[in-house]
Amino acid sequence: MSRILAVVTNQATYGSDPHRTGLWIAELVHFYDAVRRAGFEVDIVSPEGGRVPLDPRSTKLADRAVRHYMQDGAFMSSLDRTSKAADVEPAQYAAIFYTGGHGVMWDFPSNAALQQAAREIYENGGVVSSVCHGACGLLDITLSDGSLLVDGRTVTGFSTAEERVAMVKNRVPFLLEDELRKRGAHYVKNTIPMTPFATADGRLVTGQNPVSTKAVTAKIIETLHHLDLAP
Repeated sequence: MSRILAVVTNQATYGSDPHRTGLWIAELVHFYDAVRRAGFEVDIVSPEGGRVPLDPRSTKLADRAVRHYMQDGAFMSSLDRTSKAADVEPAQYAAIFYTGGHGVMWDFPSNAALQQAAREIYENGGVVSSVCHGACGLLDITLSDGSLLVDGRTVTGFSTAEERVAMVKNRVPFLLEDELRKRGAHYVKNTIPMTPFATADGRLVTGQNPVSTKAVTAKIIETLHHLDLAP
């Protein structure tokens, strides 16, 4: 149970709008690096499998750690041949982590295979987690008793104010903050947009925005240690 499933997008544009998006690569790298240092193995999966597009803004803003991974041929090659969500064996994983980037708004919410994987991991006693727009993957996870995972739970994710800061509010298909609240979630956020913020509600762990990845990863590792699911 010392394996974690990291979920990334296959969506390269804002729907039919040709404006480019994709994985915000720092959200994968900062998570991947920290959990591997903590002794976990990580498998990268996407809704359809295969190539993962990178949001061009995220590569331009790459820090030293991200640049290091972008120069790692094996790591970058793994983003061209991700596993398909439907092929995942959830029983192998202690946690699932949904990364962000605006692309996920199109291919995470309605993916039944991802919902099933998250439900099984959670009901097996594992952790469900996300950062930024990755919380789109949490919206419609329905547990075996018919309840929504986020109903009545404290969560965070990319805020409406941050969509305005990113200047893409008019390009997105919905506002994540609103959709989480519509599903009964207690949505919380930092007072200042684009600053680190993460929260844990039991085995549901979420981070607000790209710069929250390190904070949410620390909470994921802490939670897994508490559950005795760490290596």
